[in-house]
Amino acid sequence: MPSDELKFPYQGLKADPFLTTHWSVIRRAGDSHCPESDKAMAQLCTAYWYPLYAFVRRKGHSHDDACDLTQAFFARLIEKHYLHSVDLNLGKFRTFLLTSMSHFLANEWDKSQAARRGGGVHHLSLDSMDADDRYRMEPIEPDTPETLYERGWAKTLIAIVIDRLALETAEDRFAVLKGFLLDDKGSVSYDAAAQQLGISVAAVTSAIFRMRARFRALMFEEVANTVDSPDEIEPELRHLLAALAG
Repeated sequence: MPSDELKFPYQGLKADPFLTTHWSVIRRAGDSHCPESDKAMAQLCTAYWYPLYAFVRRKGHSHDDACDLTQAFFARLIEKHYLHSVDLNLGKFRTFLLTSMSHFLANEWDKSQAARRGGGVHHLSLDSMDADDRYRMEPIEPDTPETLYERGWAKTLIAIVIDRLALETAEDRFAVLKGFLLDDKGSVSYDAAAQQLGISVAAVTSAIFRMRARFRALMFEEVANTVDSPDEIEPELRHLLAALAG
């Protein structure tokens, strides 16, 4: 007999996000005495590469060139001596990456040519075909490269949060309820969701409420990982919402 409640393994408590922020990963990546730094840095690059790819595309580069340049940029970023030469006091991980990429495109093109041809590249697992498809679906209005980057960054954060939430939730339940996270109507009605899960409509309503609360907590935590201090979280959240709305 199915339970009338959807059990979530996480009850809304969240760990201090400033213990392991993206900035701490960046700083450890510049430390040759930290053997796990390359792996952590590669994971960050793989998670956040698409907004930079889209930025390079909007700068006028082809799909292939944008892929090569993004790969070369992250390969350079992972190099420990390069991290010692960039400004780590920009406040936001989002700003740090965009500023670093702009600097790379303006000053590092010649140096990147050998890397683009495969010489000494630290290859990352980047889904380049998926990137091209995603880029073709971007709005056709002439957004600036920076505007496209900001919107892509916000979408990337949301995708990361949804993936984290999916890992915490039973697969069948998440498949039914995920449509209600960002849209009150969802892909099906509350009645249909209740029928699919074998629970009451009241239980579905309660589960959606808890899932949204957890989504907000994870979004808060993910944004916290990208800024330098707690008082920057709310402004960054407002900025990302504005970027999506724009």
